Amino acid sequence: MFRSVLNPTISSLSRNVLSAGWRTPAFRRFLSDETRAKIHAAVNEHPVVLFMKGTPEMPQCGFSRAAIQVLDMHAVPSEKLRTYNILEDPELRSGIKEFSEWPTIPQIYVNGEFVGGCDILLSMHQSGELESLLEKHDIIPKIESSSQS
Repeated sequence: MFRSVLNPTISSLSRNVLSAGWRTPAFRRFLSDETRAKIHAAVNEHPVVLFMKGTPEMPQCGFSRAAIQVLDMHAVPSEKLRTYNILEDPELRSGIKEFSEWPTIPQIYVNGEFVGGCDILLSMHQSGELESLLEKHDIIPKIESSSQS
């Protein structure tokens, strides 16, 4: 029932949006080449890069706090982690969202690749994928299972 009522509205809205020349994602702000280059350099600077609200010592939102706690639980060495407080730089705050095409903060990168936000980080932690990813990139040591005969 809802489908038949909504489809004409959605179709006409889609045509109007497309004819107006709008692009997805809706948060596109046309990031300058200079800012894009700075963010690209930042995500490649360290093995793990976290864009967050606040600092690891004083996170300014619960999601940033959770991201730091997860990284701490995996014992990510401080020399392999770089954090950026997006609250200190409005250009970075909006630019990182366009760069990653991800609308929320925090955002985590591992070896220059975007991993996701807090929800994905928590899901990967719970499934064991995060530990595997961090081990694969030699960010944390692999834990060898000892088999006894």
